Amino acid sequence: MSGKASFGFRDVDAAEKASLVRGVFDRVASRYDLMNDLMSAGVHRIWKDMAAARLNPQPGETIVDCAGGTGDMAGRFARMARAAQLRRGGPDARIVVVDYNVEMVAAGVKRGGEPEVAWAVGDAQALPLRDGEADAYLIAFGLRNVTDIPGALAEARRVLKPGGRVALTMWGSRYHELTLLSDALEAIGRPRIPPPSAPRAMQRLKRAGFRRIERRDVELTNRFTSVDDYIDYRRGFGKPAGTARAVYERYLRAISRRAAQDADSDGRFVLGWTLTVLRAQR
Repeated sequence: MSGKASFGFRDVDAAEKASLVRGVFDRVASRYDLMNDLMSAGVHRIWKDMAAARLNPQPGETIVDCAGGTGDMAGRFARMARAAQLRRGGPDARIVVVDYNVEMVAAGVKRGGEPEVAWAVGDAQALPLRDGEADAYLIAFGLRNVTDIPGALAEARRVLKPGGRVALTMWGSRYHELTLLSDALEAIGRPRIPPPSAPRAMQRLKRAGFRRIERRDVELTNRFTSVDDYIDYRRGFGKPAGTARAVYERYLRAISRRAAQDADSDGRFVLGWTLTVLRAQR
């Protein structure tokens, strides 16, 4: 595939993006779940529960957790399907975690989990499943790391049965941190981050052949005791590959200056954002 794709502070060749994204997750795989808890103060659990409820896993279903990382969402699917199974019977669900990153999959396997979960190293644009094999499919934020988004959505449709369900999560219309980071980037002479667009994502689902597209938003907040605590949180994401250390430190200083403008009189800093979950049918 030709063309450019966004990664970190710069545009890269689209063909290069996959390896750069893989490198980021290689570095954090062993501590990914702990980082999620520490950096989001547990907020990630709220949207994960919401997304799982929207997908509504059932006994006997094959469910694809695409870009599933260490399997946190897959565990939720398995437990929800098992709870339904206890109420009314039926065969075990089968949850297939597919992730492009070998280290993330290895970390998930090592952690252990629910017996219904299977693992595969694979690409969202070439899933290791047969046509019409799956009942449901989720990609939680992973779509932004895909080089060819229309191709990934077409692949999701391919593996789903007629009537199968797809869900994806994304940042919504209110995203305080995106504004803050874009202001900081602009201050050091870098381009702003393109804002997320739920309507655009819904159009992409429609063009991919999905129907009955639904949107649900939830408002979330993340609170920090100080701007310094927030900067520590940002450092947890690591320096983008290929970015000079001096540029990265200038960026963090610009973030700190910008965040200080939004801190309250006691120095506390609160981030607010909208989380959007889209659900559709094949």
